[in-house]
Amino acid sequence: MTKAEPPAAPDLEETPALFAPPELNREAWDRAARRLLAKALGAFAYEEIIQPVPRSGDGDDLHTLRLDDGSTLAFTARRGAYGHWGVDPDSIEHEARPFGDPLRFLMLARRLLGLDGTTLGHLVRELTTTLAADTRLDTTALPVSHLADLDYADIEGHQTGHPWLVLNKGRLGFSPTDAARWTPEARRPTALPWIAVSTELAAYRGIPGLDTPGRLYARELDEPVRAAFVARLRERGLDPDSYLYLPVHPWQWGEIVLPLFAPAVAHDLIVPLHTDGDLRLPQQSIRTFVNTSRPDRHTVKMPLSILNTLVWRGLPTERTLAAPAVTSWVLGLRDADPFLREECGVILLGEVASVTVEHPLYDHLPEVPYQYKELLGVIWREPLQPLLAPGERARTLASLLHTDPQGRAFTAELVERSGLDPTVWLRRLFAALLPPLLRFLYRYGTVFSPHGENAIVVFDERDVPVRLAIKDFVDDVNISAESLPEHDSMPDDVRAVLLTEPPAFLTQFIHAGLFVGVFRFLAPLCEGQLGVPEAEFWSLVRAEILRHQARFPELKDRYETYDLLTPRIERLCLNRNRLHLDGYRDRSERPHAAVHGTVPNPLHRLSRP
Repeated sequence: MTKAEPPAAPDLEETPALFAPPELNREAWDRAARRLLAKALGAFAYEEIIQPVPRSGDGDDLHTLRLDDGSTLAFTARRGAYGHWGVDPDSIEHEARPFGDPLRFLMLARRLLGLDGTTLGHLVRELTTTLAADTRLDTTALPVSHLADLDYADIEGHQTGHPWLVLNKGRLGFSPTDAARWTPEARRPTALPWIAVSTELAAYRGIPGLDTPGRLYARELDEPVRAAFVARLRERGLDPDSYLYLPVHPWQWGEIVLPLFAPAVAHDLIVPLHTDGDLRLPQQSIRTFVNTSRPDRHTVKMPLSILNTLVWRGLPTERTLAAPAVTSWVLGLRDADPFLREECGVILLGEVASVTVEHPLYDHLPEVPYQYKELLGVIWREPLQPLLAPGERARTLASLLHTDPQGRAFTAELVERSGLDPTVWLRRLFAALLPPLLRFLYRYGTVFSPHGENAIVVFDERDVPVRLAIKDFVDDVNISAESLPEHDSMPDDVRAVLLTEPPAFLTQFIHAGLFVGVFRFLAPLCEGQLGVPEAEFWSLVRAEILRHQARFPELKDRYETYDLLTPRIERLCLNRNRLHLDGYRDRSERPHAAVHGTVPNPLHRLSRP
């Protein structure tokens, strides 16, 4: 019997080498980990998921937390408005030894945190990927002096994400290779591919002036590109007039469209095309791309079926279809109101056109998880740059919370450049942000969600805040459930899609999105780096609200109906949703923030002017 030959040794020259990102090194990882642990302790304490105990009599803001095994975690934390906890990353100790590992903290506190096994398993993964993204950002961070010179789209790639959500870069579904290509911190402009979809599946909507797809494509696509798309369809024996064109995220095409729309691709209901040649840059919302080759062309928002910051980042079909109608209504309110139009100069980045693509099965099965009903489509949003006046610059509100590796705040850099006293600069900031939001609330019973990404601060050439830009209408506009005369002109299709809330809760969108979600973090930053005490910060906010109310005394009853100055407000909780309410389970409807108790309102005073 012939003896078998031993297997040949592998050719090491041809064996693929494994690759580890250079930012995954001990020093960078440990530095980012300490910050994320401090954020987690502060966020969980704010939402009362944990209840640290102050050490009495020391006056040093030291708090302790008993862990599952009886050991003790200690840290210093400054308390702030709305029950805020600001934890010092360098102060955290476990059994009197320095400690900075958020993953180890999960292991030591899983019962304290109330985590079941399924949630804990996914949580470890999402926390690890968030920390990997934080490490990448940390190793590529710029000083704020350089950051202040970048334009709006480029600054987005340097932001650290949602200040309140601990798991703010989980991006479940992305591999590390995907993250290195498609995340905002990758800072890689890309040319998006387009597809043609039969009108058997696809529907177009546009505002007046873009009411036909041809008008949109004439603005968005060069003539040779449009001709090539037509030629591609005719080569396959298809009628171009029966198809709509839309860009698609390359990840979504490979991971979702090809497998889930395979029958439609096989029957030429969906036809892959080539890129239009324009480079686009992903923004903080990750599914939104700004055109950097042609800043006058629209921003595009496409579904991306990854789980990130509580929800699957798809595009709901019904709301995508209604986006242009919502835009027309909101712009109509602004354009008919001299205060909004002329005095505030508020910029509303309208969602001016959309294409929705129906899935032949999922869209007719209401009981299936909502992620399967948000698979394919696109929204075209007005670009910001052409709407700015000469000398104006725009930055998201979230950027004001940014601190560079040297510990200097972006806000401090802008205040210094402005030459204004910090208190005066803050007055200008609040005067730019609040009046248009208050006008929409009080006069029209309508609120946006003015969180750090949706609210954009427009500055003059001296970096002084001058006005507000707002985006994301169809996802984040809510109206009062109480009937108002101003709603009589609302079209039925807009009324059908906009969410309604009782007046007492409508104010929560300003509290949670702006005051709790941004100002709660900005106030201690201004105290530490600008010398403006927190109490003075909140008094300036309150003064701007009262100034607006005094300007329009005829709306006095609305100020009582939509009361922003109540003694306490409900505590909305974003992290509780992931840890306790929804976890990682599928559901047929998108989840919402949890409510847990109340917190004192720093804008309340017993006596009012």
